[in-house]
Amino acid sequence: MLTNTAMLVVMIGVLVVSASAVWAGEPAAAGPIFLWPEGAPGARGSTMEDRPRITPFIPAGDGPLGCIIVCPGGGYGGRAGHEGAPVSKWLNSFGVASFVLDYRVAPYRHPIPLGDAQRSIRLVRARAAEWKIDPKRIGILGFSAGGHLAASAATLFDAGAADAADPVDRASSRPDAAILCYPVISFGEFRHHGSMVNLIGENPDGDLRGKLSLESSVTPQTPPTFLWHTSDDGGVPVENSLMFAAALHKNKVPFALHVFPHGSHGLGLATDVPEVKEWTALCEMWLKGIGFAKK
Repeated sequence: MLTNTAMLVVMIGVLVVSASAVWAGEPAAAGPIFLWPEGAPGARGSTMEDRPRITPFIPAGDGPLGCIIVCPGGGYGGRAGHEGAPVSKWLNSFGVASFVLDYRVAPYRHPIPLGDAQRSIRLVRARAAEWKIDPKRIGILGFSAGGHLAASAATLFDAGAADAADPVDRASSRPDAAILCYPVISFGEFRHHGSMVNLIGENPDGDLRGKLSLESSVTPQTPPTFLWHTSDDGGVPVENSLMFAAALHKNKVPFALHVFPHGSHGLGLATDVPEVKEWTALCEMWLKGIGFAKK
């Protein structure tokens, strides 16, 4: 007969084996990669909240791979866990590499979060060969305020500085695709007030408020974009996606827009929400259509 101690050892062993079986075949996340290993510009301290970083999720297989950088939401005051790693693992499931971006949030204000997003794109592009990534297929995805950050990166970018001492700064910060999930877009009538306050203050300069109302910053150079929202989103009104889609159409930028009839804000992958959960299949099909994944 097994002693109590022996039984406990057997049970622990079974749990370990079970856990291994559950996660078998899933890409493991490597440790975080700091965007500025020697310290980020504008840092207020040296805690993890002062050190923007990306966590890689690289699927098995040959490259070069398409890649999506994921920006969790949180009103520019935090970063929602369910909008980070699970999303990268979903992208990995059909052969797309991914990185979760831990960008700086309040008390940091604009242009700090945008600078973090731009640096993440430049860094992945500069080190693309190391991760089996195609430097011409690097996109950005964001939820809610993370959607505002992703849309900012998709509209407020530059080609890099050819004479920069840091090789990373020589790379372009323009993403090759954008995926905006129930995004904050405007700081006008349909704004999410808390996101605006955290990013640019309670009474921001009118020009800055206009510039960061991103429906006004779309140009023909904005990358192809996928948007989804629910029509009765009580946190960020659907008009945010509708206005951005209208601006894309005006500038002849290819886009896909999906508005579902019902669903609360902050659903993430929405795996337990009938109909809304279909956004992932629609997005996968869209990514394959623009060449980010094999059909």
